Amino acid sequence: MRSFAAKVEEGVKGIDGKPSVGPVYRNLLSEKGFPPMDSEITTAWDIFSKSVEKFPENNMLGWRRIVDEKVGPYTWKTYKEVYEEVLQIGSALRAVGAEPGCRVGIYGINCPQWIIAMEACAAHTLICVPLYDTLGSGAVDYIVEHAEIDFVFVQDTKLLEPDCKCAKRLKAIVSFTNVSDELSHKASEIGVKTYSWLDFLHMGREKPEETNPPKPFNICTIMYTSGTSGDPKGVVLTHQAVATLVVGMDLYMDQFEDKMTHDDVYLSFLPLAHILDRMNEEFFFRKGASVGYYHGNFNALRDDIQELKPTYLAGVPRVFERIHEGIQKALQELNPRRRLIFDALYKHKLAWMNRGYSHSKASPMADFIAFRKIRDKLGGRIRLLVSGGAPLSPEIEEFLRVTCCCFVVQGYGLTETLGGTALGFPDEMCMLGTVGIPAVYNEIRLEEVAEMGYDPLGENPSGEICIRGKCMFSGYYKNPELTDEVMKDGWFHTGDIGQIFPNGVLKIIDRKKNLIKLSQGEYVALENLENIYGQNSVVQDIWVYGDSFKSMLVAVIVPNPETVNRWAKDLGHTKPFEELCSLPELKEHIVSELKSTAEKNKLRKFEYIKAVAVETKPFDVERDLVTATLKNRRNNLLKYYQVQIGEMYRILASKKI
Repeated sequence: MRSFAAKVEEGVKGIDGKPSVGPVYRNLLSEKGFPPMDSEITTAWDIFSKSVEKFPENNMLGWRRIVDEKVGPYTWKTYKEVYEEVLQIGSALRAVGAEPGCRVGIYGINCPQWIIAMEACAAHTLICVPLYDTLGSGAVDYIVEHAEIDFVFVQDTKLLEPDCKCAKRLKAIVSFTNVSDELSHKASEIGVKTYSWLDFLHMGREKPEETNPPKPFNICTIMYTSGTSGDPKGVVLTHQAVATLVVGMDLYMDQFEDKMTHDDVYLSFLPLAHILDRMNEEFFFRKGASVGYYHGNFNALRDDIQELKPTYLAGVPRVFERIHEGIQKALQELNPRRRLIFDALYKHKLAWMNRGYSHSKASPMADFIAFRKIRDKLGGRIRLLVSGGAPLSPEIEEFLRVTCCCFVVQGYGLTETLGGTALGFPDEMCMLGTVGIPAVYNEIRLEEVAEMGYDPLGENPSGEICIRGKCMFSGYYKNPELTDEVMKDGWFHTGDIGQIFPNGVLKIIDRKKNLIKLSQGEYVALENLENIYGQNSVVQDIWVYGDSFKSMLVAVIVPNPETVNRWAKDLGHTKPFEELCSLPELKEHIVSELKSTAEKNKLRKFEYIKAVAVETKPFDVERDLVTATLKNRRNNLLKYYQVQIGEMYRILASKKI
């Protein structure tokens, strides 16, 4: 069996109450020690400024202008043009009183101004603090106060709305666009200066300042994680950590035949305030490549893809689930003969891929006849799809690998590890359903979780994923207690449960913090069950609930409209989707479908879903039901669906199940 990771330390059996720990694994490139760093790239500022020197005329940042509600083609700024604006914005920041080490907030959706403001912070050793535009004013208030932010770049007037209390502590607000008279008046009433983007650029030209680049040990950013409960945590990341991650990613990608180059194009639509998109963009800047931003409407992402024609896409599983659903819908509309041909070509190509052939060589015939049309739906130039943020189901990953005519891999990481902790190998089918191997500058091991039955020294080594290395956070801002809670003996404890296979490949199988004990004393891992039940075609969104005072699990389900409409048609129902969702028969059908999924996956009886509430609208960030990376906010979901939960348990009790 081929090994993909190097075992550099053996595991240790736990004694005297200490948990057992598994072997320590590294990337094969680091087997004899971490590779020496690129001496030219030691900070985030180096990543950008060196690429300006090497690729001044390359397109760097692209966006689409909206005129009269019509979205135009992509407009581009070169590396040189961006650099000039960065110098001007940085000079203006110094002119209004920003000193090295002060915190600067950035609040808005992905756009060139976001990155220009970020690089301006790096140029003068200012600390960039992203503000999620999807967290709501309460969290923004908290972050501005907690991080002691003095200056903020904003997309619109959110910071001066009546329910936003943090504006009073600010010294200046810089708009990504213009400043209305109303905004200017509101700000002046509380003693805050406001500037339009053009005014700030002009100030920088009039009052130029020499850059004051950071040292590797300086803080680059305090990135607040939304979390699934409680206040956001401020994750402190140094310039050295950012540079190390990017250099390591470069070394990792460079070992493959199909390399990333300055000709590649990345479509950015995940929040820049989230580590996955931020580090993807940093990597693209390192290569002198291009980043194009979606125009702000996630539902119209397909139009941005067709216009930009990206070579690289990164998303959370839900993005790829929607791509999969779209393809499946198109297949259902084919006549039986063409669908039979598609299925035969799929099996033919998959068979050759399983024998070790790359996706491009497994079946050029199948690609030409059927799959190139799917690739065209992704712009026609796509070379790499990366899924992160949560596990992607093996079935969907396999389907995308076969049909998208590009590399498809999963990755794993947290804000605390700069997002790039593990990444799969392109075209290695043995990594299907896994997140690959350790990054170049990190080590991974598993730690025993006895109450869940996970043993890193067992026949199937599993346990809590622990990470150590150079791509690590420095701690939680103003929270040493929480830092000490997750950092033990130099190892960061992620709270994620993983399994490491004999070939060194890591798979995410559970979440430690989402473990609950039912009233009969059995432990249940809720997130794991959501991943399993979510594979059923009737499920679009699912939240599984249980607690220590109940013996049964219930769930709130957002059903897949396509599947529900097909079910209704078979039964002769002609009602709209919203009315179908209120039918008792649909609830019974969903419970039956979930039971089939449970049986197929050999779940234990107490892990079966006994009742469901049907919701028509997907869980969204607007109602604060999911995080910006679309993970369930369990406490908020419980508050929102408290009545439905109570009603389900009341009915179950009356049935005496």
